[in-house]
Amino acid sequence: MPFFAEDFVPQVFSRTLLALILLSPGPLLHAGTYVQFRLPFGDVEVELFDEDKPITTRNFLRYVQSGLYEDMFLHRWLPGFVVQGGGFFDPFRPTNTFFAFGVIPAAFGQITNEFNVGPRIGNTYGTLAMAKTPDGPNTASSQWFFNLGNNSTNLDNQNGGFTVFGRVIRGTNILNRFNNPSPTNALFILSLDPPLDEMPVVSNQFGIVHCDISLLNVQVAALQSGAREISWTSVAAKTNRVQYTTNLPPVWHTLLTTNGTGARFRVTDPADAPQRFYRVRVDF
Repeated sequence: MPFFAEDFVPQVFSRTLLALILLSPGPLLHAGTYVQFRLPFGDVEVELFDEDKPITTRNFLRYVQSGLYEDMFLHRWLPGFVVQGGGFFDPFRPTNTFFAFGVIPAAFGQITNEFNVGPRIGNTYGTLAMAKTPDGPNTASSQWFFNLGNNSTNLDNQNGGFTVFGRVIRGTNILNRFNNPSPTNALFILSLDPPLDEMPVVSNQFGIVHCDISLLNVQVAALQSGAREISWTSVAAKTNRVQYTTNLPPVWHTLLTTNGTGARFRVTDPADAPQRFYRVRVDF
């Protein structure tokens, strides 16, 4: 039985996933971030607001890269409001039996609230935001949530505003499943986060709803020959394009066009040019 009957088919468009300037040979450079939230019933793909909310984005990425989100599961669910994760993990996940849960520690402390830093981005449907405690606006640490509805009237004005640091660009049909529970997928009350009347994400079809997170993780390396190597985690079943320009305003040239598999891809630009501007684009 499907989790719910009708999937939304997103409009096809192109999204720039990386843009950077490599001026001269040097150490490894890091650029734009694209995130895949992998759930038992499909993937939700998110663009992070690296430049607009740098503290929040950097904090989230530290948890991902440190492995603290491994074996994580979604623990709070209110249809039409939010679905939340980043707080708990399943230490017995390899056994497919849920005996107990572990708490994801606030390993990097509490961060400064960036709701009013840079563009004011509302808590609308399909956005990713940081959770925090009622003790003050600067109390976010590891937990985050997806907005399942337009919560801007409430969450933009509560406790200093909840910082939105990403948005769903593919997979709204997967996100919509949390707004459409069905009798064949009844949820059990197993609250791990107060208040106790909120439903956790535990179903009789999928058990604990685990959430794995992977990054596009684009890197550019300057080789001794003067060439550059561009590497990235490809987006599966989509056309991935690596492009470059030597001029601003840009005139883009394609270095590589390939169908992504989800694996790590690499391409070398053999040109020994003093300045290159690169980008990776994916057709959605």
